[in-house]
Amino acid sequence: MNWLVVVVGGMIGAPLRYLTDRAMQARHESVFPWGTFVVNVVGCLVLGVLTGAAPVGPDLRLFLGTGLCGALTTYSTFSYETLRLMETGAGLYAMANALGSVAAGLGAAFAGVALGQLVWP
Repeated sequence: MNWLVVVVGGMIGAPLRYLTDRAMQARHESVFPWGTFVVNVVGCLVLGVLTGAAPVGPDLRLFLGTGLCGALTTYSTFSYETLRLMETGAGLYAMANALGSVAAGLGAAFAGVALGQLVWP
């Protein structure tokens, strides 16, 4: 039964990732990968909230954490896009993406834990 919970979460997370990426890229003419940046930071926030929320059961963790966030966030695309930025001579964008993604992701995770503990002590 656990696998089904993960699959359903992934069925929601994957289209959300795609649609968010397309929407962000349509709004920015920059070569910076805003769509991937946003989904990764949002995923870190959601996982932080799950971590900080005491009463969250294992099914909800599987659904949101493994399924939804697993399909929503993407380390491989982040790595690929950073590599492509370097290869195309956009080294400053690559550095901003790498450092900014890690900093914003960690900040979102910490903020999520605090929010989870605040809302569900």
